[in-house]
Amino acid sequence: MDKQKMIANLNEDLASELAAIIQYTTYAAKATGPYRPQLTQFFLAEVPDELAHAQYLANKIVALGGEPVTVAGKVAEAHNNHEMLEAVLVAEKEATAGYTKRAKEAEEFGDKGMAVQLEDMVRDESGHAEEVERILRDWPL
Repeated sequence: MDKQKMIANLNEDLASELAAIIQYTTYAAKATGPYRPQLTQFFLAEVPDELAHAQYLANKIVALGGEPVTVAGKVAEAHNNHEMLEAVLVAEKEATAGYTKRAKEAEEFGDKGMAVQLEDMVRDESGHAEEVERILRDWPL
């Protein structure tokens, strides 16, 4: 894994984290119905973790001599609470898989600190996914 490829991969991750911040923020605004207060709180509570991930990635990209992206990835459209939760679950699972792969790449690249940080981000994202799965488990359709 060369430095330019690592920077490009980290920039993909950064775009995804920026999208997650937008996703959680807009979904918090769009939540409706009797679960609105809880969903709004849940969505907004995820933003600080995603922001911390984005900040780490941007800092690492700069440390490696790259330029962090400023355009977010695509945010899934969702028209009701259930669709929003399903979209978040997909995004969290994708992030977990992506950071698992990126941690291995960081090891190959020879940056143990980055590998450990990315593994911590795997823990965060998989925890988010598990929480959403629990919310959806008995969700009324």
